[in-house]
Amino acid sequence: MPLAKIIYGSLTGNTEEMADIVCEALEKLDIEVEIDECTQVEASEFTNADICIVGAYTYDEGTIPEEMLDLYEDLQELNLNGKVFGVCGSGDTFYEHYATAVDKFEEAFLAAGAKKGTEKIKVDLAVEKEDIQQLEAFASQLVTTYQTI
Repeated sequence: MPLAKIIYGSLTGNTEEMADIVCEALEKLDIEVEIDECTQVEASEFTNADICIVGAYTYDEGTIPEEMLDLYEDLQELNLNGKVFGVCGSGDTFYEHYATAVDKFEEAFLAAGAKKGTEKIKVDLAVEKEDIQQLEAFASQLVTTYQTI
């Protein structure tokens, strides 16, 4: 059974909710899932997974949260060739730099040699009904991409 690893950071609970939705959707697709908060794991745990997912919120004016910096930096040093990845996260459209941590983590996965499994998802603040549908489609597309490599 394929293994998906989800690592997330969440200050308000919004990104944690996103990670939980993706986790449930993957489990419904017969994917084994390990989900962890970013301060509890190392980026190297992605090397044991088939599908790698980061859920990241953006702090203030486009900053990666401090508790996610080690994950971000270490991720770029990994060799994730043959792995499929996806990134999702929350932000606030009030700020000029909306949910840019999502963009930065996508770049980090690409630098590590992972294959983009689906388009990134950005949610404005809290998860709404249409966001749930997008996150479920995000999970489904990750699995489809994984199955084609």
